Amino acid sequence: MDMNRVKQIVSSPADIPVYYNGVSVWIDGYDEENQMATVHLRDGRLNERRDVPVAELEEKGEAAH
Repeated sequence: MDMNRVKQIVSSPADIPVYYNGVSVWIDGYDEENQMATVHLRDGRLNERRDVPVAELEEKGEAAH
């Protein structure tokens, strides 16, 4: 995924499936300068936020890189 798509997803009212290492996540925010996104698991564990490289995020149905 690229940073422009991350920004679109964060600002979208739609529920857009995003995955990190095959696990469904929510994008909480992003750091454009470092090309990182802050995510947490969709199962509700907000305390397990982590910063991950934007390039490693995938949308459902998106071809793997």
